[in-house]
Amino acid sequence: MTPNVTQRRIGRSLLVLGLLVVSYLVFSQPGYGQPFPHFDKVGHFGAFFGLAALLQWATNSHIGLQLIGLLGYGILIELIQTQLPYRHGNVADVIADMAGAVSFYLLLWIFRKWQQR
Repeated sequence: MTPNVTQRRIGRSLLVLGLLVVSYLVFSQPGYGQPFPHFDKVGHFGAFFGLAALLQWATNSHIGLQLIGLLGYGILIELIQTQLPYRHGNVADVIADMAGAVSFYLLLWIFRKWQQR
């Protein structure tokens, strides 16, 4: 099932909105505590799972290219955070980002295989 032109436009709009929301959250000064250790990794995982879904919806480009783009965005986030006095860059965050994105593509692959049955 391939999205039509209108659905792609909606997907692109939602992707831009998703990127703006994620960027705001990762660059703003946190005003909340963490309910358990490494809670932020759950946020990174979920954000990049969602961004991967939106990217797939918006572009349907090769999954490898999508992963490279998401990896670049994740690395860029962490590099910028090293320059913010109230944030810090963390390789583990990039790993959580990519785990979320890869999880989406794995579920997409499983879903497509299931549909072919």
